[in-house]
Amino acid sequence: MRRNRQDVRVAVVTGASAGVGRATVRLLAEQGIAIALLARGRAGLDAAAEEVRAAGSRPLPIEVDVADYEQVAAAGKRIEAELGPIDLWVNDAFSSVFATFQETRPEEFRRATEVTYLGCVHGTRVALDHMTPRNHGTIVQVGSALAYRGIPLQSAYCGAKHAIVGFTEAVRCELLHEGSKVRVTMVHMPALNTPQFDWLVSRLPRHAQPVPPIYEPIVAARAIVAAAKRPERRAYWVGMPTVLTILGNRVVPGLLDRYLARTGYSSQQTGPPIAGDRPGNLWRPLDGPGGHDYGARGDFSDRSHGRSPQAWLSRHRLVATAGLVCAGLGVLAWRRH
Repeated sequence: MRRNRQDVRVAVVTGASAGVGRATVRLLAEQGIAIALLARGRAGLDAAAEEVRAAGSRPLPIEVDVADYEQVAAAGKRIEAELGPIDLWVNDAFSSVFATFQETRPEEFRRATEVTYLGCVHGTRVALDHMTPRNHGTIVQVGSALAYRGIPLQSAYCGAKHAIVGFTEAVRCELLHEGSKVRVTMVHMPALNTPQFDWLVSRLPRHAQPVPPIYEPIVAARAIVAAAKRPERRAYWVGMPTVLTILGNRVVPGLLDRYLARTGYSSQQTGPPIAGDRPGNLWRPLDGPGGHDYGARGDFSDRSHGRSPQAWLSRHRLVATAGLVCAGLGVLAWRRH
């Protein structure tokens, strides 16, 4: 039986061992989808694989550094051989440095760019190598509000996320030109309560934190799964802060420059002063063999939102539009009487 593009039997998630990738894996597993888990950390991969099995689905954990194209390509071949044709590929893996640009060493900036940007490029290339001959499949790029609005102390991450947007737009145009049924969409995220604030390289004087308001990873995961089902949309914006950030930067970018210069340092730090140059996962995973499983959630659950009304409305635009029309008709009827 011919499958349409929404049917997913085999999915690939990069950055699957923790954070948004881990939360996405859990949701996909609940749908009975076989999942290839790509990440560097063995402890996180093993724990994620066990969660997939517990949900009644089949995992294939593979240790992969997405910055290395050959490793990603080899993983793609193994996935097709062991799980079957890839229907969905989610590019979520990233790494970065919390520091000013001048405090970020050139080799660190390059490495963060290779993992975050080129990791997405490599994943997209391998996914297309398998999907285009079948003329079937969906690629979801995990973006950010920071893909449109850079903020201080995250120059490497912001630059990489900006690059992913331009790259994805170019690829989408090429697929449209070819008349391909392979779809590529993006999901742009707000600040999220993930373990990245515990394991990224940081030279901040205090503990790094997401800029409030903060959302739980499950909010991001729901949006990614929804995008996989409706990939004809170019992009999804998750959370009202993402909407306001992207639209605000279109209208008053200079004002945001000054606002972030004043507030961007303090809003990304919390707690008392701590020692500088703490270990990070830029060069090697902190959840390696025998290491700690960081899971999906970070340290900010007491301040995080588990739902986003804006994200729900974005995924259900027809329902929202119908509700607005009915409300408008109700107001008109009331005014007539």
